[in-house]
Amino acid sequence: MDDQVTYNQGQALAAQDDDFKVLDDALLPPVNEFKRFFRVFFTRRIIIFASILLIMIILMAIFADVVAPYDPYEQNLRNVRALPSSDHLLGTDALGRDLLSRIIHGSRIALVVGVCTVLVAASIGTIFGLIAGFVGGAVSSIIMRLTDALIAIPSLILMLLIASVLKYGILGVVFAVGLTMFPAYIRLINGQVLSVKQNDYVLAGRVMGAKSSRLMLRHILPNCISPLIVMMTMMMGGSIMAEAGLSFLGLGITPPLAAWGGMCRDGYQYLMRSPLLSIAPGFAIMILVFAFNMVGDGIRDALDPRLRGSLD
Repeated sequence: MDDQVTYNQGQALAAQDDDFKVLDDALLPPVNEFKRFFRVFFTRRIIIFASILLIMIILMAIFADVVAPYDPYEQNLRNVRALPSSDHLLGTDALGRDLLSRIIHGSRIALVVGVCTVLVAASIGTIFGLIAGFVGGAVSSIIMRLTDALIAIPSLILMLLIASVLKYGILGVVFAVGLTMFPAYIRLINGQVLSVKQNDYVLAGRVMGAKSSRLMLRHILPNCISPLIVMMTMMMGGSIMAEAGLSFLGLGITPPLAAWGGMCRDGYQYLMRSPLLSIAPGFAIMILVFAFNMVGDGIRDALDPRLRGSLD
């Protein structure tokens, strides 16, 4: 009997503690999402290092005309494939152009192509993914089966086909790479929409007679932004690699524009005698892709509640 009384008292105290805990949680000030995001984002040193690298590359691209020591398109045939020196820190290429200046100006093309490609792919993928997930039925089946068919085609072959049809230039590269990447965004947004549209506020909007466009744009799409931002950031590096690959194969940025992939191709024939002509732009590609991948990884950790750990 005494044990039963003691047990009941313990249960009552535990329930009282739970009530106080709920009350304390209710009285806590609201969490500032921006502060929490930056606190989680800058937890890992590798993310801080990658963010600094990315900021430096962006600033270098913006102020390339000021930072570059020479005109990247000025030729000096008397100083061809010069070794690194105080005048030319990375030497010169086969036409006597300063290699460092071309790498600095090439960062502009790499960033422009990467950002524009991701925006094109994300825009197309978001539209079709939103329609497929919200409408459902035959519309969803057609869109998703076509998406599966595009994903089944090797991306390099599809990019080469589109690039050869659209010819050369930055615009052709953007659409060639963007049209190759957008099926992944369709899969992502479609899955998010299928989950979000079952929430009570969406069902309540349907009952109240809200238009489908309003439900999609005002209530469903904002809840799909977080994974979309993460995917865009992490695929930025892939788009830069794809542009470099197309330029290396001769279907990307046309000369004399300073594109890192084209510079690797131009220096390939001199790889044994002047390896820096290919190694330097290749290293620049590696650094930029690394920075985008690490920053994307940090954004994913900061936006995903399951990966925040005890920092919340």
